[in-house]
Amino acid sequence: MIVEIQKFMSEQTEALAGQATRFRRNPVRFMRKALVDSAGGLKSLKSPVRMVAHSGVKLTVVSGNTLQSLIALESEVVTAALTGAATRLERATEADGVADLVLSQVEMLGATRERVVYEATRAVEIFKHAGRDVRAVATHAYEVVVKAAEGKPAARKRARKPVARKPVVRRRKKVAKQLPPASSWVM
Repeated sequence: MIVEIQKFMSEQTEALAGQATRFRRNPVRFMRKALVDSAGGLKSLKSPVRMVAHSGVKLTVVSGNTLQSLIALESEVVTAALTGAATRLERATEADGVADLVLSQVEMLGATRERVVYEATRAVEIFKHAGRDVRAVATHAYEVVVKAAEGKPAARKRARKPVARKPVVRRRKKVAKQLPPASSWVM
């Protein structure tokens, strides 16, 4: 583990040293290239950000529709439960005795069981539909963002024309002529 960390650190140090050397040679060109690369990176994020935002809108629509369906189902469940309770109470008041009361309540158990199964099945269908919609949005977003990035050809670097380098001319410092001391001047 330590060897891997040291290897990583040496690679990073070499990379930084290379960048420092390029920066030292021509800082203006280095900064321009860095800024152009950064601008290109920011521009390339435009499409994925739009796709993610659009997918967020689609997911909001899916969750809104799912919530709407669940609220409608909840309303039906509560209404059916209240109606069933009212029917049970009405039958209880019409019963001639305990045996008749128990038989009428038992008769209603089948209908209650069918209603509960229907409501649970409908809830599962709502969630299945929502899951399919979410999967469709996610699949579409994945295809657009990731696969589009994979399909793009790598950015080609422009071939630069060889630049004839001017020979480096080193100028010598001009040495001021030394004048003889003032005492030796002839007047």
